[in-house]
Amino acid sequence: MSVGRIAVVALVALAVLAGAGLFYLEQFHWYDVREEGRGTVTLTTVDGTREMLDVTGLSIAEGDSSPLKYRACFEIDATPQALADRFAPYPDPEPTVAPVTFPCFEADALASALAAGDALAFMGQENVTYGIDRVVAVGAGGEGFAWHQINRCGARVFDGDPPPEGCPPPPADTE
Repeated sequence: MSVGRIAVVALVALAVLAGAGLFYLEQFHWYDVREEGRGTVTLTTVDGTREMLDVTGLSIAEGDSSPLKYRACFEIDATPQALADRFAPYPDPEPTVAPVTFPCFEADALASALAAGDALAFMGQENVTYGIDRVVAVGAGGEGFAWHQINRCGARVFDGDPPPEGCPPPPADTE
């Protein structure tokens, strides 16, 4: 075997190992997946106050490396329509993909349900961390999901621009 072929094989092997390592880190290492069972989910009412609702079957996946690494699945004893009368809707919900170790959260299926009106999204908590909202969605069968999503303030500030009008001033570490 020539030196060139050995170099190519070594580079390809290194690339495969690096890719496998990154996949492992992203899907397994940087997430803490836990079954909580019973718990509460916070929703923001139409008048801006927060209310905690009891849920069952609560599972959470989150990671310390980013505030966007939060997903939750749960069951709630309420229909989306009943919640819509009391809680603030979330504009433009965009569920984000969960790690393979958290199969209850299927972002594509949830996005389709939201688009079809089979699920409704509500403001869980605005600015859970500056520029990041917690979104809560509930389907017709009482299945619930939560995730973190960048809001309009964060979208501008994280791009290095000043916050839009009506946004709180960003903390010093985001500028």
